Amino acid sequence: MSKAKKDVSAKPQRTRSVAKTNPTTAAFDVSDELWAVLEPLIPEHVNTHRFGGGRPRVPDRHCANGIFYVLRTGCQWKALDKTGLCSGSTAHLRFQEWVDAGVFLQFWEAGLEQYDEVKGIDWEWLSMDGAMTKAPLGGEKNWTKPYGSRQGRRKT
Repeated sequence: MSKAKKDVSAKPQRTRSVAKTNPTTAAFDVSDELWAVLEPLIPEHVNTHRFGGGRPRVPDRHCANGIFYVLRTGCQWKALDKTGLCSGSTAHLRFQEWVDAGVFLQFWEAGLEQYDEVKGIDWEWLSMDGAMTKAPLGGEKNWTKPYGSRQGRRKT
């Protein structure tokens, strides 16, 4: 009645080879030229761990790949976990750090300067468009506003 026990510690043999790059996300990798512009703008990380240790930091370039993937596709941050680019939490945290440090504003300004050098921007003629009107159905409602309980004072 004794059955032969299976060895559960042995891993099954893989039938196909592992892809080196994900073809879906490979198109969103930050190029070397773009990284050369972006890297100097990123502030240096200061380790705040009290003993100087902690988990190894995910490289900034991996996080940049994840950030630009989210910005270009419009996917949710947590969807990055399935792509293999980097963790959605890590990418979002790094995105917030870089926004607070002004990295993307400086990156945009550097892009404008490069475009001005290559194509030229006509700074003489600029236009701005906008509308400042009240929403047709918006605004405050004229409901009565309660200023306290419905009971009068000392009428318990």
